[in-house]
Amino acid sequence: VHACNIYCFLFALGYLTVCQITRVYIFDYGQYSADFSGPMMIITQKITSLAYEIHDGMFRKDEELTSSQRGLAVRRMPSLLEYLSYNCNFMGILAGPLCSYKDYVTFIEGGSHHLAQPGENGKEEMQCERAEPSPNVAVTQKLLVCGLSLLFHLTISNSLPVEYNIDEDFQATASWPTRVIYLYISLLAARPKYYFAWTLADAINNAAGFGFRGYDENGTARWDLISNLRIQQIEMSTSFKMFLDNWNIQTALWLKRVCYERASVSPTIQTFILSAVWHGVYPGYYLTFLTGVVMTLAARAMRNNFRHYFIKPPQLKLLYDVVTWIVTQIAISYTVVPFVLLSVKPSFTFYSSWYYCLHIAGILVLSLLPVKKAQRGKSTHENVQLARSKKFDERENALEQNSVSTTNSVCSQSQETASRHSSLRQ
Repeated sequence: VHACNIYCFLFALGYLTVCQITRVYIFDYGQYSADFSGPMMIITQKITSLAYEIHDGMFRKDEELTSSQRGLAVRRMPSLLEYLSYNCNFMGILAGPLCSYKDYVTFIEGGSHHLAQPGENGKEEMQCERAEPSPNVAVTQKLLVCGLSLLFHLTISNSLPVEYNIDEDFQATASWPTRVIYLYISLLAARPKYYFAWTLADAINNAAGFGFRGYDENGTARWDLISNLRIQQIEMSTSFKMFLDNWNIQTALWLKRVCYERASVSPTIQTFILSAVWHGVYPGYYLTFLTGVVMTLAARAMRNNFRHYFIKPPQLKLLYDVVTWIVTQIAISYTVVPFVLLSVKPSFTFYSSWYYCLHIAGILVLSLLPVKKAQRGKSTHENVQLARSKKFDERENALEQNSVSTTNSVCSQSQETASRHSSLRQ
């Protein structure tokens, strides 16, 4: 029983892998199509997340859990209806995004807008009773972003193909600055299709009333509880970590909760391998995520060893931010080229044309600089979910106490009635 979460994880991921192999090598290699594997990826996240949350809540002691695991732990076995509703609801069946089981049940029970919201320091702040917030403004804004992203993808993205980076004539004639600039622009042009899909999925959930996160300091409703990306932070990222923290957010949280926080050896490497397996069986995915391991560790080492020298004065900090933005965008583009090209030969053609320069630079950084272990702390986004989870537990306990007290009162009344009957008989 205690290992059911692991069996569930292995079965779900194994079944997903079989689906991915079937799609790639039997049906249609290299073609993106709306098939069954996309929804299966989302359902795999939900099944495995809930398995670990139930395991944490019912089969582990509280002192064995981290604060995030304790907050998301499910203390009661869901009913079949609750389980199927969480996994197969119409809002997230096609493109997600992933949400925690507690957040979903809170929304279904109509309590999401009554919960106390955490302040800037992560502590809960009580708020006065308000009417249920309307998602209309948030949905309209997100649909506008969807329209612009789709327009950009249809008009500009096709004229800047990533494959042109490995064109023989381009490699032979273009200067190095031109190749670097085109690499960045071509990968920039490849992102709007993801912006469109994830923002539309978020808008669909918001339109149904799911995704409310509380109010900001100005009293404006926030509808980003399950948002999957932050476009401004992505495009202005000054570190590899900042990019990853704002790209496919809910998948990153899933990887952290089921792998990174639980891995005892090389959590970063294990997390990137799991991410590659979950994405599919194209060789390019594995090249991207293995390169991502080197880039992430090297970027962490550079940041830990040098950033504190550039905090003051503001002019020096600005220069540092500009340089790190340029380096980050080039490193991200360099890393994800195989993810777009998919196959082994084009990917190695690209890396060899760059002489594996960033791979070599990353390995040198890791060899020469001391590397500190990353703190496994929780993000602000997780603080929000933990606060909501605590309220969920309190409400569950209150319902249980009410049911117990009701049962006790009924029993006591029955006992009194029985004693009266017995006294009348006597």
